[in-house]
Amino acid sequence: MNDHAQELRGQLTKTLAEAGHLRTAPWRRAVTTVPRHEFLTGGFFERVDVPGHPTAWTPVMPGSTSWLAACYTDESLVTQIAGTIVPGDLRGEITRLPTSSSTMPSLVVRMLEDLQVEDGHRLLLVGTGTGYSSGLACHRLGSDHVTTVEIDPDVAARARNALGQCGYTPTVVVGDGLSGWKGGSPYDRIVAYCGTVTVPYAWVEQTTPGGIILTTVGGWMYSSELARLTVAEDGTATGRFLDGRNSFMLARPQTPPPLDLLPSLDASDEHPTEFSAHLLEDWDTRFVAQLAAPRTQRITLDRDGHTEHVLLDIEAGAWAVLRQDGDRWLVRQGGPDNLWDRITDHIAHWQRDGSPSLDHFAITVTPEAQTVTWRS
Repeated sequence: MNDHAQELRGQLTKTLAEAGHLRTAPWRRAVTTVPRHEFLTGGFFERVDVPGHPTAWTPVMPGSTSWLAACYTDESLVTQIAGTIVPGDLRGEITRLPTSSSTMPSLVVRMLEDLQVEDGHRLLLVGTGTGYSSGLACHRLGSDHVTTVEIDPDVAARARNALGQCGYTPTVVVGDGLSGWKGGSPYDRIVAYCGTVTVPYAWVEQTTPGGIILTTVGGWMYSSELARLTVAEDGTATGRFLDGRNSFMLARPQTPPPLDLLPSLDASDEHPTEFSAHLLEDWDTRFVAQLAAPRTQRITLDRDGHTEHVLLDIEAGAWAVLRQDGDRWLVRQGGPDNLWDRITDHIAHWQRDGSPSLDHFAITVTPEAQTVTWRS
């Protein structure tokens, strides 16, 4: 198997390089050397889509005909379901939500390249997952220069074991990655392999002036983008969003609450709105909407013979319901403010400025707040 795995790694390296994700020789050597399959010896879950049914997942274990080849595809591979269930626990299918995965290699290496690391840099990786990205970092920088934080102790233990099997011994910390890891600071680079709604100021505090933070920023409507920030001497961090749509599972402390009990969605009169709910199907528009309401969730309900598009900010107690009536759209809103008006005011402002793409957006993180703006 070792020869076949090496051949598959070579093919993956070539694919990532030709696609422009793998751009420099040190990272190319890392991808060629680090065996991704060693970080997936517990198997992974394969997606099963059946029209009219919820998405299901079925385990794929080592020894199956597809396991090794799949380890070297440019695909994210789900390794945990519902917070505790791993492939070896299951026979058959499960329809719960994924909670941990091995990120697609093209995104892993693109982010490592975008970090612009240099020899001697100290690196913190937030979201250890299987440990594969940490293994690549150890190959590039040396284990003594790499710290990785994972909130799930079982996931961290499996990653530590896999890294050790490959000869790498980074500092593997069990904890909330949003707090960073002060014990290994200051870092020259921090990279997060989980999504964030708000970039933690702890990361800024633990990064040397001139250092870089790379993380995906989004919201609870699940439009997100990769932000690269540089830390300044005054303790702030500023940067821009990089071109390309990226999505990670949100860091667990920033995941949305379950929508168990909905507010009374009829406790308001309907009014016409010039904006369609279908606006939020567009990735960039949805990202702009999240800037106005980052902790708003979006669902659809079928009631009284028509489809309602529901927006809920559970923490604020605000909600909006939209439905189509012939050629027009109607909205009713409730709570402490008009949620749909807040969102559409922001979208209208962006549209008046020419609807700039997300790589024209800037982000600033200070001890007090995170702000995102755009240039027209």
